This record gives sequence, C-alpha cells and structure tokens, in this order.
Amino acid sequence: MQNFERELAIEICKIIDDKKGKDIVLMEVGKLTAFADYFVIATGTSIKHTSSLADEVEKRLDEKNVSLSHKEGHREGSWILLDYLDIVVHIFTEEQRSFYDIERIWKGAKYVELDIDID
Repeated sequence: MQNFERELAIEICKIIDDKKGKDIVLMEVGKLTAFADYFVIATGTSIKHTSSLADEVEKRLDEKNVSLSHKEGHREGSWILLDYLDIVVHIFTEEQRSFYDIERIWKGAKYVELDIDID
C-alpha cells in the first residue's frame, strides 16, 4: 500500500505542476506522525490560483475514484488543505507558506525527489 500512496503523492505533485503551481515539495512524514504518510506542499500565485490548483487535484483524483476525506480553507484560498488520509495536500499563497513554514516544522521529514519542472 505504501507504494500506491507514494505514486499517488507524486501524481498529485505532477497535477499541481501541470497547473503551474510553484515550489512543489513532497515530504515523507509517516515516521514522524500517525495521521499521514506524505505531505504535498505547493504555492499558488494568487488566491484564485490556489483554488484552481486544489480544484484540479480534487477533480483528477475523483476521476480515479480516490475520495477526499476532508477539505479546509477553499473559501479563503490562502491555505487550502486537502486530506486524502495518507496524503495531505497543502496549497498556499506565497505569504501564507512563508508564515506557516511547514517545511521547518517538519524538518525531520524525508524529501522525495520529484521528476518535474519545479519553479
């Protein structure tokens, strides 16, 4: 199952990359927490862009029958969280990403190398 989650997390990164998301990071957090195995972190260029990125992830995963467990922040758009249980997607505006600095908080996480054009 772990391999499926890893591949799905990488696919989410590619979906975000296809929609011009920026600074995409995939972190393996399963050894640090019980609530998720992976964090996908990305930045949108505006609130409209973050919403568009989240909508695309949700749409494409829904097409694959991958159910969204929980969603937060979509209305505000500065930090959108999509919870797919083992994979938590964080889509921020640049200001909010810098403020919350999840990479620093979860600094013990292993980074997964991505084969995408990361800006």
